[in-house]
Amino acid sequence: MNRSLPFLLCLISLLNFLPGCVSLPENLSPVTGFKLNRYLGHWYEIARLDHSFERGLDQVTADYSLRDDGGVKVINRGHSSRDGDWREAEGRAYFVNSPDQGFLKVSFFGPFYGSYVILELDGDYQYALVAGPDRSYLWILARTPELAPDTLARLTARAGAMGFAVDQLIFPAPFKGDP
Repeated sequence: MNRSLPFLLCLISLLNFLPGCVSLPENLSPVTGFKLNRYLGHWYEIARLDHSFERGLDQVTADYSLRDDGGVKVINRGHSSRDGDWREAEGRAYFVNSPDQGFLKVSFFGPFYGSYVILELDGDYQYALVAGPDRSYLWILARTPELAPDTLARLTARAGAMGFAVDQLIFPAPFKGDP
């Protein structure tokens, strides 16, 4: 038996798995009429569903800027109250279908990409409801460290109506400033 066959089979399996990470949550659609230049800049995380890569972080922000290759540079920062330090991750994002659709693929680690799906975005680009490839990933983002209570309640209700577990949302500690 050829010794490279098991490696080749693993590689084929991996390549078949990777596209599944860049998908839309079932029966949900990204915003259309999206304008990247208006979305670029500084965002604050208002709420999120728990996941390992942000676990224990408060005061989380995301900064989006253009890359030379036409993609988006992503810098996520958060404060670990347990360790008392700031953590930062740099990634890159690219449109999956077209630039007028809020559906991007983002990578913070090599060739592995995940979905970044903007499900709701106000006309002034002041807040956004963002998902990953399925309903286990959800973020509520805003241009300011706090959202008006009625806006937050409406976004939370909308996410709940979309099938997200809004009873499990984490609301990070209030923002105190950049590192």
